Amino acid sequence: MAKHMETDMRRRFWISLILTIPIVLLSPLGASLTGLTLPSEIFVNWILLTLSTPIVFWAGSIFLIGTYHSLRARKLNMAVLIATGVLAAYVGSTILMFTVGGETFFDAAAMLVTFVLFGHWMEMKSRRGTSEALRALFDLIPPQATVIRDDKEISISSAEIVQGDTVVLKPGDKVPVDGKITEGESAIDESLVTGESMPVSKIKGDTVVGGSVNQTGTVKFKALQVGADTVLAQIIKLVETAQNSKAPGQRIADKAAAILVIVAIGSGVLTFFGWYVFGSASILTSLTFAISAVVIACPDALGLATPTAVAVGTGIGAKHNILIKDAATLENTSRLTAIVLDKTGTLTEGKPKVTDVIALDDFKESDVLAYEASVESGSNHPLAKAIVTIARERNAHAFSIQDFTSIAGHGLKATVNGRLVLVGTEKMMKDNGITTEAAQDDLRRLAGKTFSLLSIDGKLKGIIAAADTPRPSAKRAIDGLKALGILPVMMTGDHRQVAKETAKELGIERVFAEVLPEHKADQVKKLQEEGNFVAMVGDGINDAPALAQANIGIAIGAGTDVAIETGDIVLMKSDPADILNAIILSKATVRKMKQNLFWAAIYNVLALPVAAGVFYPSFGIALAPEISALLMSLSSIVIASNAVLLKRVEFSLSVAQTPQ
Repeated sequence: MAKHMETDMRRRFWISLILTIPIVLLSPLGASLTGLTLPSEIFVNWILLTLSTPIVFWAGSIFLIGTYHSLRARKLNMAVLIATGVLAAYVGSTILMFTVGGETFFDAAAMLVTFVLFGHWMEMKSRRGTSEALRALFDLIPPQATVIRDDKEISISSAEIVQGDTVVLKPGDKVPVDGKITEGESAIDESLVTGESMPVSKIKGDTVVGGSVNQTGTVKFKALQVGADTVLAQIIKLVETAQNSKAPGQRIADKAAAILVIVAIGSGVLTFFGWYVFGSASILTSLTFAISAVVIACPDALGLATPTAVAVGTGIGAKHNILIKDAATLENTSRLTAIVLDKTGTLTEGKPKVTDVIALDDFKESDVLAYEASVESGSNHPLAKAIVTIARERNAHAFSIQDFTSIAGHGLKATVNGRLVLVGTEKMMKDNGITTEAAQDDLRRLAGKTFSLLSIDGKLKGIIAAADTPRPSAKRAIDGLKALGILPVMMTGDHRQVAKETAKELGIERVFAEVLPEHKADQVKKLQEEGNFVAMVGDGINDAPALAQANIGIAIGAGTDVAIETGDIVLMKSDPADILNAIILSKATVRKMKQNLFWAAIYNVLALPVAAGVFYPSFGIALAPEISALLMSLSSIVIASNAVLLKRVEFSLSVAQTPQ
């Protein structure tokens, strides 16, 4: 649809331009530039009328039709302004032609339509350019897919896949829809969807996302979301909605447009009567100044000022896996003074990683890992999985176990090689009469980490500690936020000491620890009551109340449905760096909006009195209607070009590189 509209706008512009060129050459402006001697004015005016009529009523019909609908809705907008200027020049010229004769302003009407069409075409091109990456993603859905129906593998169009179908993926196949693996395992490249550079290992029960690419094994998955419900379709819809929404600054421009319609018509009427009645000028001179004033007062640039910047800004964000839901969010993100960041999964990896292996008594580190991993292999606890993982990495020998018992909240017990092995908390050791005095120095040093103690036959033999490690870019992102004058606040349900250790490592001074999910929104509200404009960054699931309470909700996660529904901004890559990048993008976009609005407004303030002939009696300075049309249209082109320069914004974790 958008591409069709752009094609139509381009066609209108080129036909209008082709017809406008001879109009300009036959006008006094063209004659003065080329030195041509024009035939009689009557003959020239008939040619100008013939050529300008299709420009005004066909090429410019989109503005006339828009004006009709706006007036029916009792609204005054940019379309009304443009139509007013065009019709003033065209109708005024026609009246002059059939009454007093002489010079007309058909060239002003033609040039106005042509250049406004060009400005709108450029705006559409900027919008299309920013969303090409999204459409390319959508095009990644394969045209054909293999499904199992009636116990047979058949090839069908991807559009024919329905919920519940079993889809077969072979190495190299593209995933056609979203679903859950039911059989097999593979590595799947999701970089084009989530931004993650490395292929992700997938096993039974894991989800797959349409648009990703199967790398190695053959898997079967159940189709869960198809068509418009897939992650890709939601992303495209989200960005298109954002590009078509209005920023707060645009609403101000729309209100200004309503006032400027009255100003444009009023200035034209006052200019005519001022010159004709009080200045004793001829009808031709009075009408010339009046039409120039009306044409110059058509601030089409004002209408392009913020939509073009929004279109470019949201498109840049999407290209970098930063999805912004609407123009207001894009603009308001620049106002942030505080950001609350959920610790687990946002600032940290979200899973523990073994950091310390301490051997006691006569044991070695390899012995501690071997016994711990043997017992922990029967547990699904995150710490247990981390211990088993590092034991495998270090080739620690695993033993067979008997009499495995899980003691809820404390640890595990089992028999290994005929010996009684306990792994778990310090309390579990004391409850079983095992002294931990020899390990107190180590335990104090490990405060803030999660640890598991190992005892064999009643004697303490080792300690394994783990921590949820910060993401690689978290520290630099926090430094960047501080440099922008934004207060970073960490919020977590973890123990206060654990939270403080992570906060200290990242350079965060303010911490909300031991916060239950239902109380997270209260902490956000507390910051707001202190006068802060607050963003909440979370995973979009248990942080949903806090995301809703915040002025800006930022969901960090690999494009889950919940994240897309909950956040005002969705960071697809789960990278803290993109929090900073979203703010950099917002500030750069707002800067372009302000620049565009300033130039659009100052242009009218300065040009309107010149066009009305205020300076003509004293200084001989005046603007012909066609020059007014040219200048007005050039301002629109400048605005569109300035917005496109937003593409030069530099995303960086180094604030020194943040655009000023």
